[in-house]
Amino acid sequence: MEKGKNKSITDRVWDIFASVKFAVVIFSLIALTSIVGTVLEQNGEYEKNIKILAKMVGESAAPSVYNVFEKLGFMNMYHSWWFVSFLLLFVANLIICSIDRLPRKLKIVREPIRPLAMENLERMSIKRVVTLKGRNPHVKELVSNALRGIGFRPSESSDKGTQFYAEKGNFTRLGVYITHLSILIILAGAIIGLYLGFNGFLPLQEGETSSVAYKERETKIPLGFDIRCDKFEVDYYGDTDMPKAYRSWLTILKNGTVATQKVISVNDPLRYEGVTFYQSSFGTVPGSIGQGIFILRAVSKDGKAEDINARPGDTFKIPGTSVEGHIVNFSPALTVDQTGKPVTYDKNMVNPAVFIEFSGLGRPYAAWFFKRYPQTWNLPDGSRVEFLNYWGVQYTGLQVRKDPGVSVVYLGCIIMAIGLYITFFMSHRRVWIHVADEKGNVRITVAASAHRNRAAFERKIEKVVDVLSAGQKGGR
Repeated sequence: MEKGKNKSITDRVWDIFASVKFAVVIFSLIALTSIVGTVLEQNGEYEKNIKILAKMVGESAAPSVYNVFEKLGFMNMYHSWWFVSFLLLFVANLIICSIDRLPRKLKIVREPIRPLAMENLERMSIKRVVTLKGRNPHVKELVSNALRGIGFRPSESSDKGTQFYAEKGNFTRLGVYITHLSILIILAGAIIGLYLGFNGFLPLQEGETSSVAYKERETKIPLGFDIRCDKFEVDYYGDTDMPKAYRSWLTILKNGTVATQKVISVNDPLRYEGVTFYQSSFGTVPGSIGQGIFILRAVSKDGKAEDINARPGDTFKIPGTSVEGHIVNFSPALTVDQTGKPVTYDKNMVNPAVFIEFSGLGRPYAAWFFKRYPQTWNLPDGSRVEFLNYWGVQYTGLQVRKDPGVSVVYLGCIIMAIGLYITFFMSHRRVWIHVADEKGNVRITVAASAHRNRAAFERKIEKVVDVLSAGQKGGR
């Protein structure tokens, strides 16, 4: 007690940071605040977070709770000063804990195994005694081979008999410190990504090129290169309007030249110069429906084909014929109501159809051509107009992320796996075997210790005892 009272402030602060209780408190604070940061969308829209809070605290209390959380920094929690302070305190705790305890562990690791007196062997947690009747001139070789059989290379000492001793895995006592190091590396990688990286978004219309992403609505993030959306396409399940897959054809331009191109999908992003573009969302650009380009293929009845790029109101010809088509109307999502009247039921390109009037067929003909239904492409004279795409009216929503610390985090995870394996599946094992003559017989004392997983090591010691006991027959 007197010693504790005489401690300086520095020593008391050191003891606090070296305490496991302090680590538990800090880690609990990080975990609890992270739950809030996970539930609430970071830098998200006000309406979305209000809906989340309304489910938790009710609609009337949601705005007040939102204001409190916003003032406390929970809407951008991982960049807040207090969350970073928690991380730094946790880092300080890990470092000081390791510094405080590591010297004692290193002393044990570095200290080589030595022969022990019999009274010490008697007190070992694992102890077996084997008595061989008569004298056995090969007993030393027998003991040495038994130890080698379980993976030990014994040393030998002669003092009041012969003693064999060996150890394995003394370095495993450092497994917990390897795990500590891995946590520090992971935290370092997270902080590098937090302050040197970014997480933004980029809505990119077909044909549009951008040199920036957006962290918030008005915050631009320079990319250092240009990215262009060449095409966007959605596949649907059968005749339903449920998207099955959506893909974006992207081109990266560096100094005006094409650096790379890739078709990305939800689980297949594009990576360039440390920036990753994920397929996130899609939609139709407001006000663009009448400004796109129809991608058609006109095929005559004798097989002549021609690709056509046309705008609303344009006229085109079926190759090798006098048949002309005039684009009159377009619907992004066309269906027919109970009276047979065509109706647009969605603003997005769910079931696009183009209405074309034809001349030169001998009689007036007009029809809707559906992109998703090829059976609507045929004309009365056997020719065909394929509706392949309506380009330039859709946008792809890209999630843009740069995390220079991710490789550091991966390294930390690898080191953590090694540290955890050493900590939980390996142990420092020591064994001593004392051989002495006793009234014309040979008394063999086997003593061992393991700082972890003692039961598994006892099974190995039993194998040694079985080999030594079997030596009774071999010695006769």
